[in-house]
Amino acid sequence: MEVRDSRRVPGLSVIWDAPSAVLDVAIEAGLVGPLVQAWEAAARTVLRALEWPEDLASRRHLGGVSLALAAPLDSLLSATDVNEWACEQARASLESVPARSLAQALPELRRRIAREKRRHKGLVRVADAAAEHGVSLFTDDDCTSVGMGRHSLSFATAALPAVRSIDWPPVRDIPVALVTGTNGKSTSVRMVGAMIAAAGLTPGMSTTDWVRVGADTLDHGDYAGSSGARMVLRDQRVDAAVLECARGGISRRGLSVRRARAALITNVAADHLGEWGVHDLEALTDVKFVVARALVPGGALVLNADDAMLVKRAASLRPENLVWFTREADHPLVREHFARGGAAAVLDQGALWYLASRERRRLASVDELPFLFGGAALHNVSNSLGAIATGFALGLDEQAVRRGLGSFSSDTEDNPGRLNEFEFGGVRALCDFAHNPHGMSALVAMIRALEAKRRLVILGQAGDRDDASIRELVRLTLEARPERIVIKEMPEHLRGRAPGAVVGVIADELERLGYPKSCVEIADNEMDAVRRSLLWARPGDVLLLLLHAQRNQVLQWLERVKQAGWKPGLPLPD
Repeated sequence: MEVRDSRRVPGLSVIWDAPSAVLDVAIEAGLVGPLVQAWEAAARTVLRALEWPEDLASRRHLGGVSLALAAPLDSLLSATDVNEWACEQARASLESVPARSLAQALPELRRRIAREKRRHKGLVRVADAAAEHGVSLFTDDDCTSVGMGRHSLSFATAALPAVRSIDWPPVRDIPVALVTGTNGKSTSVRMVGAMIAAAGLTPGMSTTDWVRVGADTLDHGDYAGSSGARMVLRDQRVDAAVLECARGGISRRGLSVRRARAALITNVAADHLGEWGVHDLEALTDVKFVVARALVPGGALVLNADDAMLVKRAASLRPENLVWFTREADHPLVREHFARGGAAAVLDQGALWYLASRERRRLASVDELPFLFGGAALHNVSNSLGAIATGFALGLDEQAVRRGLGSFSSDTEDNPGRLNEFEFGGVRALCDFAHNPHGMSALVAMIRALEAKRRLVILGQAGDRDDASIRELVRLTLEARPERIVIKEMPEHLRGRAPGAVVGVIADELERLGYPKSCVEIADNEMDAVRRSLLWARPGDVLLLLLHAQRNQVLQWLERVKQAGWKPGLPLPD
């Protein structure tokens, strides 16, 4: 057996809702049962000695098991030591190796717990008081806050006030929407944020690109986890929040938000399998559905009716809590849901509609929204429908939802790397972040629907994908019928592979599928690939520029190229 990770999980997790210490253990399938049994026995022994509740849970997965024990909120770091000792005892019983006895380990464990409690003095009392007042609490090593956004109060975790000194009446939560899924999360967050702003409210948003309050960007970076959520929900300017919840963040630290008015799951497709105990679509779906457990009574779970995994999982849920969205105007499930009085967002006759209380409201034609490319960008049609349903679930009115859609811009500032379009003397260059088969399928369908004299695709992949996944990406790319493919090396994303290894797999699959070698170029990096693409282009061409490693650098350069008025046949700016 091998311990792969030991961590604090303060939020809602795929295992359970309790703040806990979690161990990920790699072990042969036949030894999982004996390990769990021995670990539980050891854990109960030490928990009784510490006078902690004997709350234990385990979650089996391909390749091993996750072991969790609940712990006080002010002792989570020390709880990882407790969990590691219990696992050490279990390993000793299975492998006949020496281990520290409880008598040997207990004094040090108690010292660590006491030290951590001193640093977090009063935290449990404040958390209990927040629960009694029906408001949220967010805590980390530096800051603890109660309430949300405009109605929040924040304190230094190391100097928490007495519960009775906190001015509780003004402390409240604000409307929050959680957004998760395999693809479309960031775009959906920004669409809903535009709707909140259109209602005259200040939105707070966290995504994989930045944290933003209104028009103020607080920081750039990947904030699709707990730290981004805390940053938004502690900002006293925020009236309503939309928070991206990535698979990795939920798996590592849990879901920090426990009170949300809406939760949107865009889709579930194979990506990042093999990480954090997630090895198949069923397990990945489990992770995505953690957001549903954060919903307050009457909260809405917004689901994509065009996604088979979401439809399957929803069969066990209460239909009155569901809001569906679909690109099929006559989707049987959605039609029945609406007939029973349920709500949904649908594409019908080239327009986006919201259906609720057995009434239909037409919001916008696909031709009115440039980021839908006349309906060719089907994935953004789905994103728009999910955002519409989420906006209404947050309590926004029809005018705010409609105006928000109309004001949303998929440009490099508001939605970097998500279908950003540049026009250079009759050449259309579309930049996107798609990096998995599901996202690539959506782009391929769009590219084929756009009128073009010739098509070019930049293709590359990070080194942590296996060869089969890379080859599948190549096969999907050829469905776009490109006249040219530029294979890019990504030195920043080799992730354990040798330089040229991923490029070699892509080139080999192209050759195996009969794609002409004369139509393939190999670029040293992403910027080189984009420059080669523009030099090849002629008026009437469509270029699909898939950007990952140097996305921001490339987008900034393309903006300079655009401002310089570059056209095919002219020298490219530096």
